[in-house]
Amino acid sequence: MANGSRMAAWEFFGSELKRHRENAGITQVELGARVFVSGGYIGQFEQAIRKPQLDVAQRIDEVLQTDGFFERTWRQLINDKRYADYFGPVVELERLATKICEYAPTVVPGLLQTAAYAEAVTIAANPFVTNAYVEEKVMARLERADILKDATRPEYWAILHENVLRIPVGGPEAMAEQLEHIAHLMRERTVWLTVIPYAVGAHASMIGDLRLMEFEDAPPVAYTETSFSGTLLDDPAVVKRAQRAYDLLRGTALSPEASLALIESAAEDFRRCASTT
Repeated sequence: MANGSRMAAWEFFGSELKRHRENAGITQVELGARVFVSGGYIGQFEQAIRKPQLDVAQRIDEVLQTDGFFERTWRQLINDKRYADYFGPVVELERLATKICEYAPTVVPGLLQTAAYAEAVTIAANPFVTNAYVEEKVMARLERADILKDATRPEYWAILHENVLRIPVGGPEAMAEQLEHIAHLMRERTVWLTVIPYAVGAHASMIGDLRLMEFEDAPPVAYTETSFSGTLLDDPAVVKRAQRAYDLLRGTALSPEASLALIESAAEDFRRCASTT
């Protein structure tokens, strides 16, 4: 579904929510209290500014007695087949975030990937798929990165392990291009990025990818991912633990200046290798 049609569909969700709420004779504040969000949230749902979580849509159905209408509509709209089922809600939250912090131990985060790097990662994980499938996945990943181009872009922080700079994904040319892209974003102050070097050894969070997201008027969330699944976490105690882990990681990383120098050195190494092959 194209972006425009998806947006129109969420506007339909919002207009139906308003219609059913008004028919029930309750205010936004009253509905919000009964589904455990603020009245302001309900207003944002109705204006398609914010998209509700599944459990909120389910509670709206219960309060308004709409026989599962909002849950079914939510599932249809959130089900973007370009993304894994567990990742679709994360993409929606990215677009609303005011701050995104990522830790990547092995692979460049999706928001920073170039087309060649994204293609290589996609094919490595799915060696028997069609070219059309690969193209769709790559375009979806590049489309996500558009949030870093907006005037209202979120603060974007990333911590990369040195593994990310050394694993030759897509070959020397693709890696040189990828690292040069990251260096450019750093120099343009689009992202704040640091690197944990090999010399650190054991560090605070030797786990899979970790992402923290903050919002203007909603509690922060954490997202963890492994090879075959991802988990969106909103329990305040768990999110606090994830934030502490991220702080510890940041404490072991190089300075931004030293990180940039390391990235540019790695890019030069890959560029020299590409020129001799």
